[in-house]
Amino acid sequence: MARWEANAGIWTAAIIGAGFILAPVVIPFIAGPARPLLKAAIKSGILLYDKASAMVAEATEAAENLVAEAKAEIQAEIKAVKRETS
Repeated sequence: MARWEANAGIWTAAIIGAGFILAPVVIPFIAGPARPLLKAAIKSGILLYDKASAMVAEATEAAENLVAEAKAEIQAEIKAVKRETS
C-alpha cells in the first residue's frame, strides 16, 4: 500500500508538470474561440446589473413614498386628536 501512495505522488507531480509545460500552448488555443463567449457573458452581466439596479431604485422609491404617506396620515391623525381635545 505504501508503494502505491509513493507512485501516486510521482504521477500527480508528473501531471502537474505536464500541465505547466502545455499551458502556454493550450491556453491561447482555447482562449481564442472562447473570447466572444466570454465577452457576451460579460455584456449580459452588465445588462442584468443595470436592470436590477433600476428595479431596486423603483422599489426603493415606492417604499419611500409609502413611508411618507404613512407619516402624513399619522400627522393628520395627531392634529385631529389635538383639535378634539382642545
